Amino acid sequence: MAIEVECKGEFYGLLIDAIGEVLKLPATSREDNPVNLDVRLARVAAGVHRLEGQLMVVLDVDSVLDIGAHVEAA
Repeated sequence: MAIEVECKGEFYGLLIDAIGEVLKLPATSREDNPVNLDVRLARVAAGVHRLEGQLMVVLDVDSVLDIGAHVEAA
């Protein structure tokens, strides 16, 4: 399955395994990344939402696509 995203005027398809529950969360409930978040994940995380006993990491799509550009340029 793929999800289409737009970044800097370009369209990309992100391949995913599955879509779980779709949530509409207020921006005010988003927190900064915790200090103990794995560094590899923290590089592409735009913060977290604390849900009932779980932590949902917010994917920063711009960072994901930017990392790909740095790897390609190297």
